[in-house]
Amino acid sequence: MSGLDTELDELREVSCAALLERLPPPWQLDKAESTRNCLKYRRGKGEIILVTHGGRGWWDPGSTTARGDVFNLVQHLQPGLNFGQVRKLLREFVGIAPSYPAYERSRERQAPALPVAERWARRRPVWRGSPTWGYLTGTRRLPSVVVTAAIRHEVLREGPHASAWFAHRDHAGRLTGIEIRGPEYRGFSSGGDKTLFRLPGAVPGSRLPVTRLAVTEAPIDAMSLAAIERLRGDTLYLGTAGGMGPHTLEALEQLMQALAGNPAARAVAAFDADPQGERYAGFFAELAARAGIPTERLTPPDGWNDWNQVLTRRADA
Repeated sequence: MSGLDTELDELREVSCAALLERLPPPWQLDKAESTRNCLKYRRGKGEIILVTHGGRGWWDPGSTTARGDVFNLVQHLQPGLNFGQVRKLLREFVGIAPSYPAYERSRERQAPALPVAERWARRRPVWRGSPTWGYLTGTRRLPSVVVTAAIRHEVLREGPHASAWFAHRDHAGRLTGIEIRGPEYRGFSSGGDKTLFRLPGAVPGSRLPVTRLAVTEAPIDAMSLAAIERLRGDTLYLGTAGGMGPHTLEALEQLMQALAGNPAARAVAAFDADPQGERYAGFFAELAARAGIPTERLTPPDGWNDWNQVLTRRADA
């Protein structure tokens, strides 16, 4: 091995986290939004970089192409540098470990007094004829059988002003946050973590094993795809709250690990038919490949952007 190859291998070991913390202006770790396998760094308003693979990889959730190793990260942060200049800069970081400086949240983003689980428990399940029922079956054109399935699986509650409250749960079934969507409002519960909305296609208590993961960008899209596929019993329909944050990635990885080695396992990237959806699909395919699970890209037909558009426009046709 040449001296250049040896140096490149050494430079590849530089931690992306350590680089972010020390290149001016420095980034800070959002500990509340990070997991052991995915560190979320922030800088300025809306600037986010996720560090993965034990510090050897990264990606920018706001970009369609920005990802890679520490060499790519330097050129992402300082695009004017050539490869020789990148190597020179990285030599200064060899052997430096990250210190994980904490990102300070503003007061208005502090967790509310009531825990997420308590807020969820205070809301009634959706009932036939309720305002939320009318919003989902009328405005959103979701069939009653799918709304009823969400109620029975305890992933849907009645919110104020006809809004629907969708449960996000972790791999152990613990409620981590509430995604909210209504005629005049959309958002996510403050103090909660975005993991995954989960709607099994099988009826509660069914012994049919889940072998297919179908991931969309929102609970309403997950329910819409379930309606189009007539609630496939082998499928777990998932919604990511329109992103791929650390807790969502961890939840997806755990689901794939549980299916790894099953020859019937399939992962379906059913994200929106737009550049962001393609970016999510690419990252999802990488997760599935690492688990050895085949991936299918499923997009809405006829030029429509998302699965709920398919329902609503077919109903209006």
